[in-house]
Amino acid sequence: MPANNSEKAWFIYLIKTAQGSLYTGITTDISKRLSTHESGKGAKYLRGKGPLELVTHQTVVNRSLATRLEYQIKRLSAQDKLKIMSNAQLFAAFVAKHQVE
Repeated sequence: MPANNSEKAWFIYLIKTAQGSLYTGITTDISKRLSTHESGKGAKYLRGKGPLELVTHQTVVNRSLATRLEYQIKRLSAQDKLKIMSNAQLFAAFVAKHQVE
């Protein structure tokens, strides 16, 4: 187990609202974050839009990369978000394109 938060794996996730819109976020604990959103204590965007469904998630190596990817994914259409996030190969290519060297 990693010694501190900076060494933990991070996740990018997509949540679908009852109305069908998608929300993109990052976390180190998917189930805890989903519970927070469902209780109305998470992102304001999701409040009152339940029930919420975790559509998919992908693992990334650190918070810095997760934050950069979250920003880029939020700029995509809903269709492209689902396409990239639901396919490991497409996600890996997306990560490679947006990594800072």
